[in-house]
Amino acid sequence: MSGPDVSVVICAYTEDRWEDILAAVSSVRVQSRPARETLLVVDHNASLRDRLEREYKDAGEVRVLANAGPRGLSAGRNTGIAAARGEIVAFLDDDAVAQRDWLRYFAEAYADPRVAAVGGRTVPVWASGRRPHWFPEEFDWVVGCTYRGLPPGRVRVRNVLGGNASFRRSAFDAAGGFATGIGRDGDKRPLGCEETELCIRLSRARPDAVLLIDDRAVIHHRVPEAREHFRYFRTRTYAEGLSKALVARSVGADKGLESERRYATRVLPAGVARGLRDAVLARPGGAGRAGAIVAGVLTAAGGYLVGTVRARRGGTTFQVPEVATGTTVPEEATGTGAPEEEKAPAATGRGPRAVREGAGS
Repeated sequence: MSGPDVSVVICAYTEDRWEDILAAVSSVRVQSRPARETLLVVDHNASLRDRLEREYKDAGEVRVLANAGPRGLSAGRNTGIAAARGEIVAFLDDDAVAQRDWLRYFAEAYADPRVAAVGGRTVPVWASGRRPHWFPEEFDWVVGCTYRGLPPGRVRVRNVLGGNASFRRSAFDAAGGFATGIGRDGDKRPLGCEETELCIRLSRARPDAVLLIDDRAVIHHRVPEAREHFRYFRTRTYAEGLSKALVARSVGADKGLESERRYATRVLPAGVARGLRDAVLARPGGAGRAGAIVAGVLTAAGGYLVGTVRARRGGTTFQVPEVATGTTVPEEATGTGAPEEEKAPAATGRGPRAVREGAGS
């Protein structure tokens, strides 16, 4: 098939998602446009790594790798980038499944040589079988999904969303990899925004780069029951504020909050108005959705203020590694040879591109 080869990276960290991981890999293996390879990167979990190696020992297009950097999603993705052989590197969450034409729509967009990244649309699959009445679509990013307010079709954006995204491998040569210290680390506080920071950094390194979202490139993302409750909603919006403070520290508040200003001044007021209208019309959840939007804004703002204060005092250090793309990962990074503590050097590529200080979680 003509066009660029695509490597798919799926990062996993817990055996609790075993069936989800298998479903994610299966959805890649049946794509209408086949992936060159699927890279399963396991985050410091030897038991899960060994189990996946046994599961896919006869699947030549699936490779299981150990995260060769510090614990967390960013370093796992960087490990996958370094090992990828495709011209395009796509990322899929380990608890999501891609529709059959997912990679085809990604690949088509790269016919334009200016395109450096393409994201897609992520649809929530609620554990309860339906969206909670109080949960506003404007906040679907809380559960890792596409939210109301993003433009439809194939459109140019500031940043793609990391669980359903792809990049030219050359983009990482220009901008470095995902910053460690911003994104998720297993079950700790659900920070994010590492893809936002990377995309802004990429646009600065390559001002002519085009970043797109194509809403035909669809994945379905499982939302566990624990994330359907207001307690998680509040925790996640607060963590988003902390994360945005880190991004603003890295790339400046003008760029770091550019899209968020439009979202807060246009999308969210319209959502509150819809909720109040539904409440007046006695439709289920209207008042709850309006209240959740207000609470989400206030909680995120509180997280941002706390994060900003910590940054000014000199908070947690995070790094932007240079990722040696297109290289063969040494045997000790695949989880088949060296003990865990000996694998860290392979994660750093050519070493950190920059070290910045920001807020911790």
